[in-house]
Amino acid sequence: MRRLAPIAWIALLVACDQVGATTKEKPGGDKPKRPPAPVAVKAAASGPISSYYVATATLEAEKTATVLARVNGVIESIAHEEGDFVKSNAVLLRIDNDEYRLKVTQSEAATARLDDQRQRVEKLVDKKLAAPEEFMTVKQDYASAKAAEDLARLELARTVVRAPFEGRLTARLVDVGRTVSNGTPLFEIADLKPLLARVFVPSKELKRLKQGQPVKLVLDSSQTELEGKIFLVSPVIDPATGTVKVSIEIDSYPEGTRAGDFAEVRIVTERREGALLVPRVAIVEERQDQVVYVAKGESAERRVVELGFEEGDLVQITKGLAEGDRVVVKGQHSLEDGAPIKILEG
Repeated sequence: MRRLAPIAWIALLVACDQVGATTKEKPGGDKPKRPPAPVAVKAAASGPISSYYVATATLEAEKTATVLARVNGVIESIAHEEGDFVKSNAVLLRIDNDEYRLKVTQSEAATARLDDQRQRVEKLVDKKLAAPEEFMTVKQDYASAKAAEDLARLELARTVVRAPFEGRLTARLVDVGRTVSNGTPLFEIADLKPLLARVFVPSKELKRLKQGQPVKLVLDSSQTELEGKIFLVSPVIDPATGTVKVSIEIDSYPEGTRAGDFAEVRIVTERREGALLVPRVAIVEERQDQVVYVAKGESAERRVVELGFEEGDLVQITKGLAEGDRVVVKGQHSLEDGAPIKILEG
C-alpha cells in the first residue's frame, strides 16, 4: 500500500475542517432558534393564609365507664347489644329479682308491725300507762325496720341495670343466664359527643392559643377532614418536655368515625390577610434558591423569591413578585431565563 506524503495529509485535514464548518453554521453565522415551550400560567393574587402547628393525636371519648352489677343474681334478659346508642337511664339488662321482691315484702311486713306497735305505745305514753323509754325503744326499732325496707327496695331496683349517661355501648361483657355478683363488669359505655383529641404543644406557642380557636383534623384511616375547636389549654407546663396539653373537641363528624382513630391535628398559630399567594407547584428549587418563572410577553423571566406561610396548595410570596404577575404553573421545570414560551389557554 502506498503512503501519502506529509504535505498530502495536511491538505486532507484542512479540507475536512472546511466541510465541517459549512455543515454546522448557516449562512450569516446564525444559530437555529429554540421553539417556544408550551406553558400554563396563573396570576399571583392576594388572600388570607395561615400558619399551623401540626401534631398527631388519638381521638378519645369525652367520658367512658364500666357498668357494674350492684347485686348478686342470674342475668334474666339483655336489652341492648354492643354498638347500640342508648339514652341516659335506659335499661341495659335485668337480673332475676324473685329473691329481692320477697325481701321487700318481708321488710314491708316488719315495718308495718313496728309502726302499729309504735302508735299503740305512743297512745299509752299519752295516757301515762307506759314509760317514755319504752316508746323511744319502739320508735328506734321502727326506724331501723324502715331503713331495712328502703335498702330492700334499693336492691330490687338494682336488678334493673341502667345506662349511667347517654352514649354508645362499646362492649357487652356478659350473656343471659350468667350468674353475676356485686362488682361484675357488664358493659363498657362511651360518650362520643363530642370526640376529643389531646396534643402537647411547645410552650413557646402558648401565647398563640386560646379557648374556642378553630382546629383542623384529618383522619388517618380515611383522610376525612374534621373541624374542631380548642376547649381547654392546660394551665401548667410539663417541666420534662416543655409542652402544654391542649384539648380539642370535635362536635360534628361523619358516621363511622370512631374513638381510637389517629388524626393529624393542625392548629392555626397565625393568620395573615392580604398575603400574596401563588400555587405551590409554581416554585422551582434551583440550588439554594426558590425560583418562579414569570411570563413576560413571549418569554419567561426567572425570579428568585422568598416564601412565607404554606397552606394546602398555596404558598405566600414575601419578596420577588407583585400582584398580577403571571407565574408559570405548568412547564416551568424546563425553562431558563429568557426562554421563549407559548401560553396555553385554560
